Amino acid sequence: MKKKRLPLLLIIVILLLFAPLILMQFTEEVKWSFLDFVKMGALLLGAALLTELIFRKVQLLQHRIILVAMVLVLFFLIWAELAVGIFGTPFAGN
Repeated sequence: MKKKRLPLLLIIVILLLFAPLILMQFTEEVKWSFLDFVKMGALLLGAALLTELIFRKVQLLQHRIILVAMVLVLFFLIWAELAVGIFGTPFAGN
């Protein structure tokens, strides 16, 4: 399963990046630049690889759940900051 999980995660990251690309063809509401795709790709890939590392290295189920939950919370906080600037950092979106 370990050998199948990593390529599956990479395929999921690529498919998630196709969603805004396809939506940009049909609506003016979605306007991503190349840099937006790079940022989100790095964020998704980082979260996926960190989750994979947790699954490979952490043995206890309770610890896995806690660590993966922390990765997801961190992912969503960074995503929200890049999208709308909930914390007001220089990286904040519009």
